Amino acid sequence: MSPRVRLFAALVLVTSLSACAHQVGSAVQPGAPGFLFGLWHGFIFPVAWVLSLFVPDVAVYAVPNNGGWYDFGYFLGIVFFGVGSHRGTKTVYVRSRRA
Repeated sequence: MSPRVRLFAALVLVTSLSACAHQVGSAVQPGAPGFLFGLWHGFIFPVAWVLSLFVPDVAVYAVPNNGGWYDFGYFLGIVFFGVGSHRGTKTVYVRSRRA
């Protein structure tokens, strides 16, 4: 097969598959968790993770959510307010110069 025929076949395949896609009016539901819930869920992530191992109704991530703002809050909750916010000890090594 020539490269042009392969390219044409790929374009036809992609176009025919995209024709089957169904568009939803709004992907975000009005009551879906947003930024503040994401912040809270990120903060309580360690507890929620342990509970999710034993309780089937507990999840560490809310689905469905409102997308990017929930993810941003979740990230901030984990990194800055939750597990990642603990400061470790910093050790500074100083080289001594021998004269």
